[in-house]
Amino acid sequence: MISIAKLFGKSDRFFELLSASAKSAHQSIEALSRLLLESNSNVSLAELAVARRNEKRNAETISEELVKVFITALDREDIEALSKALYRIPKTVEKFGERYEIMHHLVKPSYFSPQMAIAQEAASVVVRMVDMLPNSPKLENIKAENDKMQELEGRADHLVLGYLREIYSGSIDPITAMALRDLYDLLEKVIDRCRDTCNIVSQIVLKNS
Repeated sequence: MISIAKLFGKSDRFFELLSASAKSAHQSIEALSRLLLESNSNVSLAELAVARRNEKRNAETISEELVKVFITALDREDIEALSKALYRIPKTVEKFGERYEIMHHLVKPSYFSPQMAIAQEAASVVVRMVDMLPNSPKLENIKAENDKMQELEGRADHLVLGYLREIYSGSIDPITAMALRDLYDLLEKVIDRCRDTCNIVSQIVLKNS
């Protein structure tokens, strides 16, 4: 695979922005973890909003640069697709934070610990895969990371099935059950967003190999 960084030339700004977006997505998930652990959630909610705004600013800059730059190392639609996928991660994280703030009196933060641990691992995989892009990654290395992401998603799906069995067992207060279902679904979407991002990176590397 030809070095993507060399092909970018002056347009390596795209790589820098995508890398920054991946790190913002990771930071948003780490902030969400703190939100669930700390009693003063206002600071964490603010961090979620900042991460999402940073991601949006990066996405807008990428769109603007795509108009200005004549030659890009990657197909323009691939850059745009990866940028949008990265933006969806902190956007979904922020949505969870907003819902949690409304429903926190109905649920315990510990209910979400297993899912959060998976989300944090998934975010780390995203950062690693995006940071591999300019360094001529081997397909087997990218596949190994993406396989890790698929394994994480499988674990998350298994957790959700267990949660659903408990929710619909009839042993939980209906209002609490509704809150849990909503929040579990949103955390599952956070992990799915990470999976989608990793799949796009894999497709980009395959196309340019």
